[in-house]
Amino acid sequence: MLDRLAALEQEFQQVEARLSDPELQGDHVRYTVEARRHHELAPVAAAAAELRLRLGDLDTAREMEAETTGADRDFYRAERVAAEADIARIEAELQALLLPKDPNDARDVIVEVRGAEGGEEANLFARDLFAMYEGFAGRKGWKLQVLGSTVSDLGGFADVTFKLSGKEVWTRMQHEGGPHRVQRVPVTESQGRIHTSSATVAVLPEADEVEVTIADKDLKVDVYRSSGPGGQSVNTTDSAVRITHLPTGLVVAMQDEKSQLQNKARALQVLRSRLLKLEQDRQQAEASSARTTQVGGGGRSEKIRTYNFKENRVTDHRIGLTVYKLERVLAGELDEISDALVSDDQARRLATGDA
Repeated sequence: MLDRLAALEQEFQQVEARLSDPELQGDHVRYTVEARRHHELAPVAAAAAELRLRLGDLDTAREMEAETTGADRDFYRAERVAAEADIARIEAELQALLLPKDPNDARDVIVEVRGAEGGEEANLFARDLFAMYEGFAGRKGWKLQVLGSTVSDLGGFADVTFKLSGKEVWTRMQHEGGPHRVQRVPVTESQGRIHTSSATVAVLPEADEVEVTIADKDLKVDVYRSSGPGGQSVNTTDSAVRITHLPTGLVVAMQDEKSQLQNKARALQVLRSRLLKLEQDRQQAEASSARTTQVGGGGRSEKIRTYNFKENRVTDHRIGLTVYKLERVLAGELDEISDALVSDDQARRLATGDA
């Protein structure tokens, strides 16, 4: 491991030197690549330096423990034990850090939340999920930017698309993709019966313009007047934009901005991210796109997580974790669930050596 760490530390120093080169700073594509590599190597270099320090401390403690007696020997024995514990901890951290990297780790994400089964109740639940991620973003210090939304008749979201930027945003949010199920008494239910509804969440790594080139001939662009709940027009100009990517059939619609150009730019931003994930999936020889895998059919029987209001319960079915603090989770306190999902993913990758 030490030889490999020495090589990575040297690479880290070389990347730092290149990042300070004015010529590189003028090349957006190369600078982005180097900056991402720097982000990957920085924690490895820091852990390697700490490991080297504690290995030196261990050698000294062992030598002094063998040469001293009485209280001095007890002191150096304690130093040895502490150094051994630190070395074991650092080696475990490095084992995880040296796993093959997810290519999306340094990326921001685009999240799409849609009401699925359950009619208007599903749309209201989609709004609850958006509020949950908004609260989680605040706790993590992430920036949230709404790219587009369609508000339903009762104030829910038929769909909402937003961008999250910040540290570990992909690491955390990738596990949120999939069907989410809610069990509660809907506001539209007069008999007090519990209904089951669902909303879907898709999490996409944001693509840079230089990574995904979209030819104009591959696009069908439609413009129309934006609409609000119930379909009423909320604009007198054709500012809403719907883009269809002809080779894949992907469709993205945006209407939140008053400017047609701004709506088109946001639609292209989402489209690039979808196309990037499709290409990543193709390269990994997966059977379907991550978006399809995450979203599924949106049916009630398919779910990654259930939110049960009567029992104040949130259950993540992938790892069998249940917490009894539903209101706090929906307020954005997702840390316990998120930590468990990240740890489970890391444990599986450590066991298999896969990225």
